[in-house]
Amino acid sequence: MERFAWKAVIKDGMIGEYKKRHDNIWPEMKKVLKDAGIKNYTIWNTGNEVFGYFECEKSIAYAEKYQAESAVVDKWNEYMKDVMTMEMDKETGAQPKMKQVFFLE
Repeated sequence: MERFAWKAVIKDGMIGEYKKRHDNIWPEMKKVLKDAGIKNYTIWNTGNEVFGYFECEKSIAYAEKYQAESAVVDKWNEYMKDVMTMEMDKETGAQPKMKQVFFLE
């Protein structure tokens, strides 16, 4: 199982709205994530920063490609851009991947 981590910045005063939108995530967005092989997806925040982590049942490359080709993901990203700043990876079209520096099983 491959793991994926990303981070982004929430615009000032918008963390409540960010949480509200995720509390009410669209069913079609959940389906895209699951169809991409994503599971155990968790997002944390500290101040205006958010950190996301998920595991990929298929592969990170598959999850990136599946999301990058999804009109639902494009719609979600448009919906979220007034709340957060995240530059997508130009190569994959997905969230920029963080590099793992430590793992304890």
